[in-house]
Amino acid sequence: MSETKFVAANGIRFGYFEEGQGPLVLMFHGFPDTAHTWEHVRPKIAAKGYRVVTPFLRGYAPTEIPARDADSETIARDALALIDALGEKSAILIGHDWGATVVYGATALDPARVSKLIAVGIPHPSTLKPTLRKVWGVRHFVIFKLPGAAKRFAANDFAELPSVCNRWSPKWHPTPDDLRHVRECFSNAASCEAAMGYYRTLKFTPYAFMNPTIAVPTVVFCGTDDPNAELVDYERARRKFSGEYTIETMPGGHFMHLEHPDIFAAKLLPHL
Repeated sequence: MSETKFVAANGIRFGYFEEGQGPLVLMFHGFPDTAHTWEHVRPKIAAKGYRVVTPFLRGYAPTEIPARDADSETIARDALALIDALGEKSAILIGHDWGATVVYGATALDPARVSKLIAVGIPHPSTLKPTLRKVWGVRHFVIFKLPGAAKRFAANDFAELPSVCNRWSPKWHPTPDDLRHVRECFSNAASCEAAMGYYRTLKFTPYAFMNPTIAVPTVVFCGTDDPNAELVDYERARRKFSGEYTIETMPGGHFMHLEHPDIFAAKLLPHL
């Protein structure tokens, strides 16, 4: 496991792992997850001649806890600030779940800083169309807005954690070891509270800063077992992209990169 490094960007101190040398690849995790989610694929990308940096998102320990809840534009600007803080002019951006929001947003804000956009498990947010089944599948979007959400999520050693993962990836039954790093991160109560802050600020209407059509070459990963983000959702999102837009399908649900890490790596690497 790589040593944790730290860098100041966009007003807070980020913890991150780094491997390799070459053009910068920034990889952002989601919820409930940490930077450890990329441990399988990070060395494979580095071996291809890249400098791969996998930060812990704003508020996710050991990254600093922010003074206020994180919102979608702030976390998008975190990615751009990290490019600067790491001494680079541009980067390939890869993100899963909330990390996908990070990379979509950063690319919309400053496309000149992004050489390629790769999003995993989330179609472009402004194109999502709710159905009753999908709303039920993402009911945590509302539940986590409620007072006391962090304490309820942490109850009984995060007993809800595996069921949340299984709901989004129905064929995945994570072991305690699979979720060990998440429990370690959220054992810091302030970090768990900060993670809920993403949902407290979440709006259910499109964000103006994400309106621009994206010309940057883009690859999106769709899990064929994902009950909440289906192939039709990624096809609908194509209208937000004026440049190259590639949909990669693979087995697995929302956490496809953890369910089938070798397949994910094999499909990802040729796009770099």
